[in-house]
Amino acid sequence: MKAIIVDDEKRARRILHTLIVEECSEIETIFEAENLLDGVTIIKKEQPDIVFLDIEMPNHSGLQILEFFKTEAINFQIIFTTAYGHYAIEAFKLSAVDYLLKPIDVAEMKVAIAKASTYLKENSIKEKLQNLERNFQQLALNKIALEVPKGIRFVSHEDILFFEADGVYTKVYLQNGKTELICKTLKHFTEQLSNKPLFYKPHRSFLINLKYMNEVTKKDGLQVIMSNNKSIPIARDRKDEFMDLINRVF
Repeated sequence: MKAIIVDDEKRARRILHTLIVEECSEIETIFEAENLLDGVTIIKKEQPDIVFLDIEMPNHSGLQILEFFKTEAINFQIIFTTAYGHYAIEAFKLSAVDYLLKPIDVAEMKVAIAKASTYLKENSIKEKLQNLERNFQQLALNKIALEVPKGIRFVSHEDILFFEADGVYTKVYLQNGKTELICKTLKHFTEQLSNKPLFYKPHRSFLINLKYMNEVTKKDGLQVIMSNNKSIPIARDRKDEFMDLINRVF
């Protein structure tokens, strides 16, 4: 069999390549690509049997692979390699799509390759990938993805107290008392949650979950006291809008 590893991280490709060579003799040829576009080019040319596909890559997510095979048959099996947390794992399971959680476990890799070999004759990967995409879309309805150092953490909107701008980063304050520093601007989260009425931006540096307001005080200007006792300022030009929102919602 032939396989290809599509992952933007060189070290991740090298580790998986070594594991396959040492543990899976049935795979005789291994190609590599550092992004989805290069991967698709190699797949169409070399026709591998198994594609090890990372999800989070620059420019294109691994989940977008179907977009490049709209008129062509997919005669290979996909094994996603991912650092996603347990919420996303449920999406994989519901879609019957195989995945390997980083760091990759040798035993799990062998099982996934054996299953992929069996499924090669079924030619049902398109339907499974479409189901996976729908499951991820459903996941996005009530959760937000936070890119933490070890991967991506999915957090329910209900578990977020507020966001605070910190230069080009954003601090995310959670209900469990933890704080995550995310390499995204506050604007990113403001746009992502613009259709969620529970989230409001009272100040250029804050985006709050109205559910966790404990008190509105006029000390040192108008401020909101959140459930963790953090004071959030209300910008002067937002004061009337904010009070009108309070009167309508509560």
